[in-house]
Amino acid sequence: MGLHKLIKIIGLLLCVASIIFFVMILNMGDRAIEDSFLMGEEVASVTWALYVAYLILAIVVLFVLVFVLKGVFAGNVKKTLMSIGGFLLIGIISYVLASNSLDGLPLNDGKMITASASKWVGTGLYTFYILAVLAIVAMVFSGFKKLTSR
Repeated sequence: MGLHKLIKIIGLLLCVASIIFFVMILNMGDRAIEDSFLMGEEVASVTWALYVAYLILAIVVLFVLVFVLKGVFAGNVKKTLMSIGGFLLIGIISYVLASNSLDGLPLNDGKMITASASKWVGTGLYTFYILAVLAIVAMVFSGFKKLTSR
């Protein structure tokens, strides 16, 4: 049996299990699940649905890592390492630009955010902004290059 066929069978079984648990959760209703959690009880269908979700996540991450590493070593390792280095450089620049200011809205529970959390949120935002600008510039450059090459 080929790897593709095995992956399709496993995927189908996980889909069927997910659908069964989803229907079980829908049949229970929100109120019954909330009451069970408030009383400290576990709801079996929710617990097993989470286990299936964790299993699917682990399988997807494993396959992504395997095929990415396979592709990296089959292709040009130097270009891949340069791309990773560029992304890390953007992350470092974003971290330096981000402030750890505590000014802002409190969290949902009324507590204030920590300085470290504020710094990491700012880092994520700056990383997003830099990557978005780079993507827009790349699209404009690609379009301009395509227009001028005709």
